[in-house]
Amino acid sequence: MNIEQIYTGCLAQGAYYIESEGEVAIIDPLREVKPYMERAARDKAKIKFIFETHFHADFVSGHVTLAKETGATIIYGPNADPSYEVLIAEDGQEFKLGKLTFKVLHTPGHTMESTTYLLRDEHGKDYAIFSGDTLFLGDVGRPDLAQKAASMTQEELAGMLYDSLRTKIMPLADDVIVYPAHGAGSACGKNMMKETVDTLGNQKKMNYALRESMTKEEFVNEVTDGLLPPPQYFPLNVKMNREGYDDIHEVLKRGARALSPQAFEVAANETGAVVLDVRHQDDFAKGHIPRSIFIGLKGSFAPWVGALIADVKQPILLVTDKNKEEEAITRLSRVGFDGTLGYLDGGIEAWKKAGKEIDTVDSITAEVFKSRLDEHVPVFDVRKESEFSAEHIENAHFTPLDFLNDHLTEFPEKEPFYVHCAGGYRSMIAASILKSRGIHNLVDVAGGFAAIKKAGIPVTDFKCPTTFK
Repeated sequence: MNIEQIYTGCLAQGAYYIESEGEVAIIDPLREVKPYMERAARDKAKIKFIFETHFHADFVSGHVTLAKETGATIIYGPNADPSYEVLIAEDGQEFKLGKLTFKVLHTPGHTMESTTYLLRDEHGKDYAIFSGDTLFLGDVGRPDLAQKAASMTQEELAGMLYDSLRTKIMPLADDVIVYPAHGAGSACGKNMMKETVDTLGNQKKMNYALRESMTKEEFVNEVTDGLLPPPQYFPLNVKMNREGYDDIHEVLKRGARALSPQAFEVAANETGAVVLDVRHQDDFAKGHIPRSIFIGLKGSFAPWVGALIADVKQPILLVTDKNKEEEAITRLSRVGFDGTLGYLDGGIEAWKKAGKEIDTVDSITAEVFKSRLDEHVPVFDVRKESEFSAEHIENAHFTPLDFLNDHLTEFPEKEPFYVHCAGGYRSMIAASILKSRGIHNLVDVAGGFAAIKKAGIPVTDFKCPTTFK
Protein backbone atom coordinates (compact mmCIF):
# COMPACT_ATOMS: atom_id res chain seq x y z
CA MET A 1 0.00 0.00 0.00
CA ASN A 2 1.30 3.41 -0.98
CA ILE A 3 -0.42 6.62 0.13
CA GLU A 4 0.87 10.02 -0.90
CA GLN A 5 -0.56 13.34 0.20
CA ILE A 6 0.04 15.90 -2.56
CA TYR A 7 -0.27 19.19 -0.71
CA THR A 8 -0.55 22.55 -2.47
CA GLY A 9 0.32 25.31 -0.04
CA CYS A 10 -1.17 28.18 -2.05
CA LEU A 11 -4.62 26.60 -1.78
CA ALA A 12 -3.96 24.78 1.51
CA GLN A 13 -5.33 21.75 -0.36
CA GLY A 14 -4.53 18.07 -0.08
CA ALA A 15 -5.02 15.66 -2.96
CA TYR A 16 -4.21 11.98 -2.51
CA TYR A 17 -2.54 9.22 -4.54
CA ILE A 18 -3.20 5.67 -3.32
CA GLU A 19 -1.65 2.62 -5.07
CA SER A 20 -2.00 -1.12 -4.50
CA GLU A 21 -1.10 -3.99 -6.81
CA GLY A 22 -0.77 -1.73 -9.82
CA GLU A 23 -4.10 0.04 -9.29
CA VAL A 24 -4.38 3.70 -8.32
CA ALA A 25 -7.06 5.91 -6.79
CA ILE A 26 -6.81 9.70 -6.84
CA ILE A 27 -8.81 11.70 -4.32
CA ASP A 28 -9.75 15.35 -4.99
CA PRO A 29 -7.18 16.04 -7.75
CA LEU A 30 -6.08 19.52 -8.77
CA ARG A 31 -6.91 20.94 -12.20
CA GLU A 32 -3.56 20.02 -13.79
CA VAL A 33 -3.58 16.23 -13.97
CA LYS A 34 -0.22 15.47 -15.57
CA PRO A 35 1.61 14.91 -12.23
CA TYR A 36 -0.85 12.15 -11.24
CA MET A 37 -0.49 10.42 -14.59
CA GLU A 38 3.31 10.65 -14.47
CA ARG A 39 3.33 9.25 -10.92
CA ALA A 40 1.20 6.29 -11.97
CA ALA A 41 3.45 5.67 -14.99
CA ARG A 42 6.49 5.51 -12.71
CA ASP A 43 4.69 2.87 -10.65
CA LYS A 44 3.66 1.04 -13.85
CA ALA A 45 0.15 1.37 -12.46
CA LYS A 46 -3.27 2.30 -13.85
CA ILE A 47 -5.52 4.98 -12.40
CA LYS A 48 -8.77 3.13 -11.70
CA PHE A 49 -10.83 5.47 -9.51
CA ILE A 50 -11.16 9.23 -8.97
CA PHE A 51 -12.92 9.79 -5.65
CA GLU A 52 -14.50 13.21 -5.14
CA THR A 53 -15.43 14.09 -1.57
CA HIS A 54 -17.88 16.82 -2.68
CA PHE A 55 -18.35 19.66 -5.17
CA HIS A 56 -15.43 21.87 -4.15
CA ALA A 57 -15.99 25.60 -3.80
CA ASP A 58 -12.43 26.86 -3.39
CA PHE A 59 -10.79 25.16 -6.38
CA VAL A 60 -11.63 23.43 -9.65
CA SER A 61 -10.95 19.72 -9.42
CA GLY A 62 -9.13 17.86 -12.20
CA HIS A 63 -11.51 14.92 -12.14
CA VAL A 64 -13.16 15.53 -15.53
CA THR A 65 -9.88 15.84 -17.42
CA LEU A 66 -8.24 12.98 -15.51
CA ALA A 67 -11.12 10.64 -16.31
CA LYS A 68 -10.95 11.62 -19.99
CA GLU A 69 -7.19 11.01 -20.12
CA THR A 70 -7.12 7.71 -18.22
CA GLY A 71 -10.55 6.12 -18.49
CA ALA A 72 -10.82 6.09 -14.68
CA THR A 73 -14.24 6.13 -13.04
CA ILE A 74 -15.29 9.30 -11.22
CA ILE A 75 -17.06 8.47 -7.96
CA TYR A 76 -19.24 10.80 -5.89
CA GLY A 77 -21.31 10.02 -2.84
CA PRO A 78 -25.12 10.16 -2.55
CA ASN A 79 -26.99 13.33 -3.60
CA ALA A 80 -24.38 14.42 -6.16
CA ASP A 81 -25.90 15.60 -9.45
CA PRO A 82 -23.12 16.35 -11.96
CA SER A 83 -23.81 16.91 -15.67
CA TYR A 84 -21.20 14.38 -16.84
CA GLU A 85 -20.82 10.62 -16.49
CA VAL A 86 -19.96 9.45 -12.97
CA LEU A 87 -20.75 6.65 -10.57
CA ILE A 88 -22.98 7.89 -7.74
CA ALA A 89 -22.15 5.56 -4.87
CA GLU A 90 -24.53 4.40 -2.18
CA ASP A 91 -23.80 4.90 1.49
CA GLY A 92 -21.76 1.89 2.61
CA GLN A 93 -20.80 0.80 -0.92
CA GLU A 94 -17.31 -0.66 -1.26
CA PHE A 95 -14.69 -0.42 -4.00
CA LYS A 96 -11.68 -2.72 -4.39
CA LEU A 97 -8.28 -1.26 -5.25
CA GLY A 98 -5.67 -4.00 -5.45
CA LYS A 99 -5.64 -5.50 -1.96
CA LEU A 100 -7.33 -2.47 -0.44
CA THR A 101 -10.98 -1.56 0.04
CA PHE A 102 -12.63 1.87 0.04
CA LYS A 103 -15.94 2.17 1.88
CA VAL A 104 -18.28 5.09 1.19
CA LEU A 105 -19.41 6.98 4.30
CA HIS A 106 -22.02 9.57 3.36
CA THR A 107 -21.35 12.50 5.71
CA PRO A 108 -23.63 15.42 4.70
CA GLY A 109 -23.47 18.75 6.49
CA HIS A 110 -20.75 20.74 4.79
CA THR A 111 -22.63 19.97 1.57
CA MET A 112 -25.44 17.51 0.92
CA GLU A 113 -23.21 15.20 -1.14
CA SER A 114 -20.19 15.38 1.20
CA THR A 115 -18.66 11.95 1.54
CA THR A 116 -15.82 10.48 3.57
CA TYR A 117 -13.91 7.53 2.13
CA LEU A 118 -12.80 4.89 4.65
CA LEU A 119 -9.72 2.92 3.55
CA ARG A 120 -9.28 -0.64 4.79
CA ASP A 121 -6.02 -2.54 4.45
CA GLU A 122 -5.58 -6.00 2.93
CA HIS A 123 -6.66 -7.59 6.23
CA GLY A 124 -9.90 -5.61 6.35
CA LYS A 125 -8.70 -3.33 9.17
CA ASP A 126 -9.81 0.32 9.13
CA TYR A 127 -6.66 2.24 8.23
CA ALA A 128 -7.51 5.82 7.22
CA ILE A 129 -10.28 8.21 6.28
CA PHE A 130 -10.17 10.77 3.49
CA SER A 131 -12.55 13.23 5.08
CA GLY A 132 -12.80 15.98 2.46
CA ASP A 133 -14.31 19.09 4.06
CA THR A 134 -16.31 17.11 6.62
CA LEU A 135 -13.51 16.83 9.18
CA PHE A 136 -10.41 19.00 9.24
CA LEU A 137 -7.58 18.89 11.76
CA GLY A 138 -8.77 21.17 14.55
CA ASP A 139 -12.06 22.03 12.88
CA VAL A 140 -14.94 20.83 10.71
CA GLY A 141 -16.31 22.08 7.40
CA ARG A 142 -18.32 25.29 7.43
CA PRO A 143 -22.05 24.59 6.96
CA ASP A 144 -23.00 27.82 5.19
CA LEU A 145 -21.62 27.23 1.69
CA ALA A 146 -24.36 24.88 0.46
CA GLN A 147 -27.38 26.40 2.17
CA LYS A 148 -28.73 28.06 -0.98
CA ALA A 149 -28.36 24.95 -3.13
CA ALA A 150 -29.76 22.71 -0.41
CA SER A 151 -32.63 25.08 0.48
CA MET A 152 -31.63 24.70 4.12
CA THR A 153 -30.34 27.06 6.74
CA GLN A 154 -26.75 26.87 7.89
CA GLU A 155 -28.07 25.76 11.28
CA GLU A 156 -29.91 22.82 9.69
CA LEU A 157 -26.81 21.83 7.74
CA ALA A 158 -24.71 22.12 10.90
CA GLY A 159 -27.13 19.77 12.62
CA MET A 160 -26.66 17.25 9.80
CA LEU A 161 -22.89 17.61 10.15
CA TYR A 162 -23.16 16.88 13.88
CA ASP A 163 -25.02 13.66 13.11
CA SER A 164 -22.58 12.68 10.36
CA LEU A 165 -19.57 13.08 12.61
CA ARG A 166 -21.10 11.20 15.52
CA THR A 167 -22.62 8.31 13.59
CA LYS A 168 -20.05 7.76 10.83
CA ILE A 169 -16.65 9.07 11.97
CA MET A 170 -16.35 9.24 15.75
CA PRO A 171 -17.21 5.53 16.24
CA LEU A 172 -14.07 4.60 14.24
CA ALA A 173 -10.94 3.47 16.11
CA ASP A 174 -8.54 6.06 17.51
CA ASP A 175 -5.63 4.79 15.40
CA VAL A 176 -7.41 5.57 12.12
CA ILE A 177 -5.44 8.22 10.20
CA VAL A 178 -7.26 11.39 9.14
CA TYR A 179 -6.40 12.81 5.71
CA PRO A 180 -8.41 16.05 5.23
CA ALA A 181 -8.90 18.06 2.03
CA HIS A 182 -7.56 21.29 3.53
CA GLY A 183 -5.27 22.73 6.16
CA ALA A 184 -4.61 26.11 7.79
CA GLY A 185 -5.16 29.00 5.42
CA SER A 186 -8.21 27.62 3.65
CA ALA A 187 -11.45 29.60 3.75
CA CYS A 188 -13.39 26.32 4.07
CA GLY A 189 -12.91 26.31 7.85
CA LYS A 190 -12.04 28.80 10.58
CA ASN A 191 -9.77 27.04 13.09
CA MET A 192 -7.56 24.56 11.22
CA MET A 193 -4.24 23.22 12.45
CA LYS A 194 -1.04 23.74 10.46
CA GLU A 195 -0.49 19.98 10.42
CA THR A 196 -1.97 18.07 7.48
CA VAL A 197 -2.17 14.51 8.88
CA ASP A 198 -3.28 13.25 12.30
CA THR A 199 -4.92 10.33 14.07
CA LEU A 200 -8.62 10.33 14.76
CA GLY A 201 -7.86 9.68 18.43
CA ASN A 202 -5.94 12.91 18.76
CA GLN A 203 -8.68 14.81 16.97
CA LYS A 204 -11.24 13.43 19.42
CA LYS A 205 -9.11 14.90 22.22
CA MET A 206 -8.34 18.35 20.81
CA ASN A 207 -10.87 19.21 18.09
CA TYR A 208 -13.54 21.40 19.71
CA ALA A 209 -16.23 20.01 17.39
CA LEU A 210 -15.63 16.40 18.46
CA ARG A 211 -16.15 16.83 22.20
CA GLU A 212 -17.88 13.70 23.44
CA SER A 213 -20.20 15.64 25.78
CA MET A 214 -21.16 18.19 23.13
CA THR A 215 -24.88 18.56 22.44
CA LYS A 216 -26.21 19.21 18.97
CA GLU A 217 -27.28 22.70 20.01
CA GLU A 218 -23.79 23.49 21.31
CA PHE A 219 -22.24 22.15 18.11
CA VAL A 220 -24.51 24.23 15.90
CA ASN A 221 -23.81 27.38 17.89
CA GLU A 222 -20.04 26.92 17.92
CA VAL A 223 -19.65 25.83 14.31
CA THR A 224 -21.73 28.71 12.95
CA ASP A 225 -20.23 31.35 15.26
CA GLY A 226 -17.79 33.79 13.66
CA LEU A 227 -18.20 32.65 10.06
CA LEU A 228 -16.99 35.30 7.65
CA PRO A 229 -18.74 35.70 4.28
CA PRO A 230 -17.30 33.19 1.79
CA PRO A 231 -15.28 34.52 -1.17
CA GLN A 232 -17.49 35.48 -4.12
CA TYR A 233 -15.87 32.97 -6.48
CA PHE A 234 -16.89 29.94 -4.39
CA PRO A 235 -20.31 29.30 -6.03
CA LEU A 236 -18.74 29.75 -9.47
CA ASN A 237 -16.21 27.01 -8.72
CA VAL A 238 -18.98 24.74 -7.48
CA LYS A 239 -20.79 25.29 -10.78
CA MET A 240 -17.68 24.34 -12.78
CA ASN A 241 -17.09 21.24 -10.68
CA ARG A 242 -20.70 20.18 -11.13
CA GLU A 243 -21.11 21.03 -14.83
CA GLY A 244 -17.59 20.52 -16.23
CA TYR A 245 -15.02 22.85 -17.74
CA ASP A 246 -12.50 23.32 -20.54
CA ASP A 247 -9.49 21.03 -20.72
CA ILE A 248 -6.45 22.53 -18.98
CA HIS A 249 -4.45 22.17 -22.22
CA GLU A 250 -6.91 24.46 -24.02
CA VAL A 251 -6.73 27.00 -21.20
CA LEU A 252 -2.93 27.03 -21.37
CA LYS A 253 -2.95 27.32 -25.16
CA ARG A 254 -5.33 30.31 -25.08
CA GLY A 255 -3.51 32.08 -22.28
CA ALA A 256 0.09 31.58 -23.44
CA ARG A 257 -0.07 34.22 -26.19
CA ALA A 258 2.93 36.55 -26.19
CA LEU A 259 1.70 40.09 -26.86
CA SER A 260 3.86 43.05 -27.83
CA PRO A 261 3.37 46.20 -25.72
CA GLN A 262 1.20 47.67 -28.46
CA ALA A 263 -0.93 44.53 -28.84
CA PHE A 264 -1.15 44.22 -25.04
CA GLU A 265 -2.44 47.78 -24.71
CA VAL A 266 -4.97 47.29 -27.53
CA ALA A 267 -6.21 44.05 -25.95
CA ALA A 268 -6.61 45.75 -22.56
CA ASN A 269 -8.60 48.62 -24.05
CA GLU A 270 -10.82 46.51 -26.31
CA THR A 271 -11.65 43.63 -23.95
CA GLY A 272 -11.92 45.31 -20.55
CA ALA A 273 -9.39 42.78 -19.26
CA VAL A 274 -7.85 43.14 -15.82
CA VAL A 275 -4.11 43.67 -16.14
CA LEU A 276 -2.77 41.33 -13.45
CA ASP A 277 0.84 41.83 -12.37
CA VAL A 278 2.18 38.70 -10.63
CA ARG A 279 5.78 39.77 -9.97
CA HIS A 280 7.26 40.43 -6.51
CA GLN A 281 5.69 43.33 -4.65
CA ASP A 282 8.99 45.26 -4.58
CA ASP A 283 9.23 45.10 -8.36
CA PHE A 284 5.62 46.21 -8.72
CA ALA A 285 6.27 49.22 -6.47
CA LYS A 286 9.24 50.31 -8.58
CA GLY A 287 7.27 50.32 -11.82
CA HIS A 288 4.03 48.90 -13.21
CA ILE A 289 1.38 49.50 -15.85
CA PRO A 290 -1.09 52.14 -14.60
CA ARG A 291 -4.32 50.70 -13.13
CA SER A 292 -2.90 47.16 -13.10
CA ILE A 293 -3.65 44.95 -10.10
CA PHE A 294 -0.83 43.31 -8.15
CA ILE A 295 -1.28 39.77 -6.80
CA GLY A 296 2.11 38.08 -6.62
CA LEU A 297 2.79 34.45 -7.41
CA LYS A 298 4.96 34.14 -4.31
CA GLY A 299 2.03 34.60 -1.93
CA SER A 300 -1.45 33.07 -1.64
CA PHE A 301 -1.98 33.90 -5.28
CA ALA A 302 -5.02 31.90 -6.39
CA PRO A 303 -7.20 32.52 -3.30
CA TRP A 304 -6.58 36.28 -3.47
CA VAL A 305 -7.40 36.33 -7.19
CA GLY A 306 -10.63 34.52 -6.40
CA ALA A 307 -11.53 36.78 -3.52
CA LEU A 308 -10.70 40.09 -5.18
CA ILE A 309 -11.41 39.58 -8.89
CA ALA A 310 -14.30 37.23 -8.04
CA ASP A 311 -15.81 36.74 -11.52
CA VAL A 312 -14.17 33.67 -13.09
CA LYS A 313 -15.30 34.89 -16.53
CA GLN A 314 -13.25 38.09 -16.21
CA PRO A 315 -10.68 38.41 -19.03
CA ILE A 316 -7.11 38.71 -17.71
CA LEU A 317 -3.85 39.97 -19.21
CA LEU A 318 -0.67 38.98 -17.40
CA VAL A 319 2.53 40.79 -16.50
CA THR A 320 5.02 38.21 -15.25
CA ASP A 321 8.68 37.58 -14.69
CA LYS A 322 10.38 35.70 -17.51
CA ASN A 323 9.22 32.06 -17.87
CA LYS A 324 6.51 32.44 -15.21
CA GLU A 325 3.63 32.74 -17.70
CA GLU A 326 2.57 29.08 -17.66
CA GLU A 327 2.72 28.90 -13.86
CA ALA A 328 0.46 31.96 -13.60
CA ILE A 329 -2.07 30.60 -16.12
CA THR A 330 -2.10 27.20 -14.41
CA ARG A 331 -2.61 28.64 -10.95
CA LEU A 332 -5.39 30.90 -12.19
CA SER A 333 -7.13 27.88 -13.71
CA ARG A 334 -7.03 26.08 -10.37
CA VAL A 335 -9.67 28.50 -9.11
CA GLY A 336 -11.62 28.65 -12.38
CA PHE A 337 -10.10 31.75 -13.98
CA ASP A 338 -9.76 30.41 -17.51
CA GLY A 339 -9.99 33.77 -19.31
CA THR A 340 -6.31 34.63 -19.65
CA LEU A 341 -5.91 36.32 -23.04
CA GLY A 342 -2.12 36.53 -23.12
CA TYR A 343 0.92 38.00 -21.44
CA LEU A 344 3.22 40.98 -21.99
CA ASP A 345 6.10 39.72 -24.14
CA GLY A 346 9.37 40.91 -22.61
CA GLY A 347 7.67 41.94 -19.38
CA ILE A 348 7.69 45.39 -17.85
CA GLU A 349 11.07 46.21 -19.42
CA ALA A 350 9.56 45.85 -22.90
CA TRP A 351 6.73 48.15 -21.82
CA LYS A 352 9.23 50.78 -20.69
CA LYS A 353 11.32 50.48 -23.88
CA ALA A 354 8.17 51.02 -25.92
CA GLY A 355 7.77 54.39 -24.19
CA LYS A 356 4.56 53.40 -22.43
CA GLU A 357 3.40 55.09 -19.22
CA ILE A 358 4.66 53.69 -15.91
CA ASP A 359 3.24 54.14 -12.41
CA THR A 360 4.93 53.50 -9.04
CA VAL A 361 3.95 52.97 -5.42
CA ASP A 362 5.53 55.14 -2.74
CA SER A 363 7.00 52.61 -0.29
CA ILE A 364 9.02 53.37 2.84
CA THR A 365 10.79 51.34 5.52
CA ALA A 366 9.36 50.89 8.99
CA GLU A 367 12.19 53.06 10.36
CA VAL A 368 11.18 55.97 8.12
CA PHE A 369 7.55 55.34 9.02
CA LYS A 370 8.45 55.58 12.72
CA SER A 371 10.01 58.99 12.19
CA ARG A 372 6.80 60.25 10.56
CA LEU A 373 4.29 59.05 13.14
CA ASP A 374 4.29 62.40 14.90
CA GLU A 375 2.77 63.92 11.78
CA HIS A 376 -0.57 62.26 12.71
CA VAL A 377 -1.01 60.84 9.23
CA PRO A 378 -3.79 58.20 9.05
CA VAL A 379 -2.71 54.52 9.14
CA PHE A 380 -4.76 51.76 7.49
CA ASP A 381 -4.28 48.11 8.48
CA VAL A 382 -5.41 45.63 5.79
CA ARG A 383 -4.78 42.40 7.72
CA LYS A 384 -7.48 39.95 8.82
CA GLU A 385 -9.70 40.69 11.80
CA SER A 386 -7.96 38.12 14.02
CA GLU A 387 -4.57 39.70 13.29
CA PHE A 388 -5.81 43.21 13.94
CA SER A 389 -7.58 42.18 17.15
CA ALA A 390 -4.43 40.48 18.45
CA GLU A 391 -2.38 43.69 18.19
CA HIS A 392 -2.18 46.76 16.01
CA ILE A 393 -0.81 50.27 15.82
CA GLU A 394 -2.76 52.50 18.17
CA ASN A 395 -5.50 54.46 16.36
CA ALA A 396 -4.97 52.52 13.12
CA HIS A 397 -8.02 52.11 10.87
CA PHE A 398 -9.10 48.50 10.22
CA THR A 399 -9.78 47.99 6.49
CA PRO A 400 -9.29 44.26 5.73
CA LEU A 401 -8.12 43.45 2.22
CA ASP A 402 -10.92 40.91 1.72
CA PHE A 403 -13.47 43.70 1.94
CA LEU A 404 -11.40 46.67 0.80
CA ASN A 405 -14.04 47.84 -1.67
CA ASP A 406 -16.45 48.32 1.26
CA HIS A 407 -14.05 50.82 2.85
CA LEU A 408 -13.11 53.03 -0.12
CA THR A 409 -14.90 56.07 1.25
CA GLU A 410 -12.78 55.92 4.43
CA PHE A 411 -9.51 56.72 2.68
CA PRO A 412 -8.51 60.41 2.49
CA GLU A 413 -9.03 62.00 -0.92
CA LYS A 414 -5.97 64.27 -0.86
CA GLU A 415 -3.88 63.99 2.29
CA PRO A 416 -1.26 61.22 2.44
CA PHE A 417 -1.93 58.04 4.40
CA TYR A 418 -0.06 54.82 5.22
CA VAL A 419 -1.06 51.24 4.40
CA HIS A 420 0.41 48.07 5.91
CA CYS A 421 -0.30 44.36 6.35
CA ALA A 422 1.74 41.64 8.09
CA GLY A 423 4.70 41.38 5.74
CA GLY A 424 4.13 43.59 2.70
CA TYR A 425 2.32 41.31 0.27
CA ARG A 426 -1.29 42.21 1.05
CA SER A 427 -0.62 45.94 1.48
CA MET A 428 0.80 46.06 -2.05
CA ILE A 429 -2.35 44.34 -3.33
CA ALA A 430 -4.37 46.97 -1.47
CA ALA A 431 -2.20 49.76 -2.89
CA SER A 432 -2.75 48.50 -6.44
CA ILE A 433 -6.52 48.34 -5.94
CA LEU A 434 -6.66 51.82 -4.42
CA LYS A 435 -4.56 53.28 -7.23
CA SER A 436 -6.77 51.58 -9.82
CA ARG A 437 -9.68 53.43 -8.15
CA GLY A 438 -7.87 56.76 -8.51
CA ILE A 439 -6.55 56.92 -4.93
CA HIS A 440 -2.84 57.71 -5.30
CA ASN A 441 -2.03 59.54 -2.06
CA LEU A 442 -0.98 56.37 -0.24
CA VAL A 443 2.36 55.23 1.19
CA ASP A 444 3.11 51.53 1.66
CA VAL A 445 5.05 50.41 4.73
CA ALA A 446 7.48 47.79 3.41
CA GLY A 447 7.81 44.68 5.57
CA GLY A 448 4.44 45.26 7.21
CA PHE A 449 3.62 44.69 10.86
CA ALA A 450 6.65 42.46 11.42
CA ALA A 451 8.96 45.33 10.45
CA ILE A 452 6.82 47.82 12.39
CA LYS A 453 7.23 45.85 15.64
CA LYS A 454 10.96 45.37 15.00
CA ALA A 455 11.32 49.13 14.59
CA GLY A 456 9.84 49.63 18.06
CA ILE A 457 6.71 51.43 16.95
CA PRO A 458 4.09 51.40 19.76
CA VAL A 459 1.30 48.84 19.33
CA THR A 460 -1.61 47.68 21.48
CA ASP A 461 -1.13 44.97 24.10
CA PHE A 462 -1.14 41.50 22.58
CA LYS A 463 -4.33 39.42 22.91
CA CYS A 464 -4.16 35.74 22.05
CA PRO A 465 -6.48 35.05 19.07
CA THR A 466 -7.73 31.83 20.71
CA THR A 467 -9.57 33.92 23.32
CA PHE A 468 -11.70 35.68 20.70
CA LYS A 469 -15.32 34.79 20.16
